[in-house]
Amino acid sequence: MNRALLVIDVQESFRARPLWEHIAHPRISEPVNRLVRLARDNGDLVVWVLHTEPGSGGVFDPALGHVRLFDELEQPRPDEPVLYKTSHNAFTTTDLQRRLTEAGVGELWVCGIRTEQCVETTARLGSDLGYEVVFVPDATTTNPIGDLGAEAIIERTQAVLRDRFARIATVDELAASSA
Repeated sequence: MNRALLVIDVQESFRARPLWEHIAHPRISEPVNRLVRLARDNGDLVVWVLHTEPGSGGVFDPALGHVRLFDELEQPRPDEPVLYKTSHNAFTTTDLQRRLTEAGVGELWVCGIRTEQCVETTARLGSDLGYEVVFVPDATTTNPIGDLGAEAIIERTQAVLRDRFARIATVDELAASSA
């Protein structure tokens, strides 16, 4: 079965927001880069997804220049798609499903920013579409919401996805199983 890594919203828009100082894992690029290298070594498709809100005047408005990958990330290769979405999940407003179907992908590894929002939503929809989904929590991050801390949100997301929508695996576990 072919596999794809979805790198979701690891973009400067988040660092341009005041909430970034409260993010759970500010060094998110490190585990994401490990996953990208692992996926490439395995011959997997790597898909880069960026969230946009054109015309909003906010940090997700492409006109302001924040809708770009973190500089410290492994950068996309010419054969790796970079998709721009306007919905929370990576499927609805992109051609992701078509690309995955054409590549014969049956398994998705998902990682990125806003664990409980764009990453979780993509994992759920991917599962509903029939993909085997692996959610990689140590390669996701989020910020607190109200009285709920960021780490608690990440734990909650794992709990609601586990064995329903996704298998939960760390970067180390994926690396060990790929060796």
